[in-house]
Amino acid sequence: MIELKNESQFAKMKVAGRITGEALKVGEAACRPGATTKQIDELIHDYIVKQGAIPSFLGYGGFPGSACISLNDQVIHGIPSKDIVLKDGDLVKLDVGATYDGYNGDAARTVPVGCVSAEALTLARHTEESFWLAFKLIRDRIESGETLRLGDIGHTIESYVNSCGFSVVRKYVGHGIGRNMHESPDVPNYGKPGRGQRVTVGMALAVEPMVNIGSGEVKELSDGWTVITADGSLSSHYENTILVTDKGVIASTYIE
Repeated sequence: MIELKNESQFAKMKVAGRITGEALKVGEAACRPGATTKQIDELIHDYIVKQGAIPSFLGYGGFPGSACISLNDQVIHGIPSKDIVLKDGDLVKLDVGATYDGYNGDAARTVPVGCVSAEALTLARHTEESFWLAFKLIRDRIESGETLRLGDIGHTIESYVNSCGFSVVRKYVGHGIGRNMHESPDVPNYGKPGRGQRVTVGMALAVEPMVNIGSGEVKELSDGWTVITADGSLSSHYENTILVTDKGVIASTYIE
């Protein structure tokens, strides 16, 4: 069942989103050669707590960090570690959530470390662009009063990604968000136009393209968390929490 949010709930989600986006900025600035993923995680944790919020990921399902930090062929859910040291050329995926006054924000960025390959930069750029194409679709359809369905969003993302020669990950999807980090509905990065749940004012959605250079197939490592590409190719991840309010469509976790 989808919980539609009111103005008061959206106000709390805006704060949670801002804190999430700012925490990501802190993490991005720390992604330098020689830094450990544990150090980055601690900086993100401390920033969220200092803002009066709670790191949503810490302890979620038993996850041991405040941020998911995934490198290169790791797609999502990488566990922060003092033994993982960033090096020049790494492609880092930071995924962060913050809970403020009972409501959540969730966002992810792909961060190049030092001098990365042109292919890696292209992958990251097109992954982000696929999100903003989906955001524009949501904003334009809602503001014009046209019907919008989840299949339209997924189709927009996948068709763009495929046109760039890349593949979307189908096993993991975006989601509704609010009091809980993961709520209905699922928001796939693929779909058929005109199909699926209708998107309406009051919904909050975490839209998060996960894109691989090679196949979209993935597998989970023995740690029970880290997801990697099945063929060892590079992966990129970009996510924002989108609030569909009666005053407009907002990417609450986006900080310029």
